[in-house]
Amino acid sequence: MRAWPTILGGAALLLWPAALNGYPLVFSDTGAFLAQTIERIPIWDKPMVYGPLLHLFHLRLSLWLPMAAQGLALSWLLWLVQRVLDHDPLTPVRGPVSHASGGSPSGDHAPGRVTTGSHLLLCAGLAAATAAPWFAAFLMPDWLAPALVLALFLLGFAADRLGRGERLALGLLATQAAAAHLSHLPLAAALILLMLAVRRAWRPALACALPLLAALALLLATNLAVHGRFGISPYGAVFALARLVADGPAARTIAARCPEAGWHLCRWAGRLPGDADVVLWAPDGPVSPPRSDGPERFGPIALAPEAGVILRETLRREPLGVLRAAARNTLRQLGLARVGDTLGPENLAGTVGRELALGFPPAEAARFAASLQARGVLRQASAPVLLLHPAALLLGAAGALLAWGWAARAGDGRRLGLVLCVLVGITANAAATGALSGPHDRYQARIAWLLPLAALLAWPRRPRPTPNPA
Repeated sequence: MRAWPTILGGAALLLWPAALNGYPLVFSDTGAFLAQTIERIPIWDKPMVYGPLLHLFHLRLSLWLPMAAQGLALSWLLWLVQRVLDHDPLTPVRGPVSHASGGSPSGDHAPGRVTTGSHLLLCAGLAAATAAPWFAAFLMPDWLAPALVLALFLLGFAADRLGRGERLALGLLATQAAAAHLSHLPLAAALILLMLAVRRAWRPALACALPLLAALALLLATNLAVHGRFGISPYGAVFALARLVADGPAARTIAARCPEAGWHLCRWAGRLPGDADVVLWAPDGPVSPPRSDGPERFGPIALAPEAGVILRETLRREPLGVLRAAARNTLRQLGLARVGDTLGPENLAGTVGRELALGFPPAEAARFAASLQARGVLRQASAPVLLLHPAALLLGAAGALLAWGWAARAGDGRRLGLVLCVLVGITANAAATGALSGPHDRYQARIAWLLPLAALLAWPRRPRPTPNPA
């Protein structure tokens, strides 16, 4: 309990962009998440997870409340990572924790010594030079991607240094994080495979697998209740199809099989857009206009069955083309990590503004309208601060790679585990978002700030001096 004032202080540092803006940062999709509970609208492309979480905290009073919860959760995760790394190294790297190295499956050892100053200094450094605060203050599921990496690191590499309540809280957080966005599912799976490869023990892998299994069960249950369909992503094939149309393989499949196939998209054969966002969202694009072939519902929901058929045909016809496109998009996504596409006012009035007007006190809508973001000047106001981010990422990447080598040579399994979780998490995130949805700055910026964190925390520490016997 004595740590919580310090954790609160760290959260305040991590939420400073909201103070600059005069309101939590939002995105047009934030309005869709709010509509899930305020208007009870089943949004076809969004799991029914983050929206209810927002409602749990905003209580139709203010969006400052869920933003404060996000900052507090992130500060707590950083505190735990610092604390477990203050212990003796986890050795051997592979296999169960050794009692000789200070590990204990029971978690009964005293917690590590993290000072108020060290935690606030870490949070201040991340707040000043990385994208961490811009996503902590951003009311979207994006902040849960790095939170998932840190939570699974703690469960997989440091469970012996956590209390039972902490392990339970981390499991619940990891479950919500994995379920909140479909790209988080492959991210969690990649980290579980890492646990199996590095720890070579079933307990760490199981500790990380349970939140993923719970997330899958949550998605199955909510999709059945909301959409009447028992599936992980009832309409996800439309997203994948849009990506492969933009990359070319699906467009070539449609051109080769039409008009004989009789698909709705046959009318677009030979002139499909080369941008996945245009395919999905353009009012006059191939997905959104009303259909003339009979379905009462139109748009992505009506297209989903056909999209699945075209995807299977594309994979059969051009498996190597699909793999090449996925690799190309993954590499491109790894190089995109700017915060700028989260700061603009585009489409906010008709999405977030609408939901605030429908479900919140008038003063809340007024506070949103007065924010720098809603007035379109946040990008300009934040530009001087964002100049530090590229340098921090480059230094963080170099420092993380060096720390990997040093931790491996020192036999410090916990610090090595942190670096590996961050590197695997960043790569898996790029593959899941770039290859399946499309490269966007926001998708990588949300998690790339873990590189400087790993560089700062993963240095092998000096052994503590052994006290002389009295």
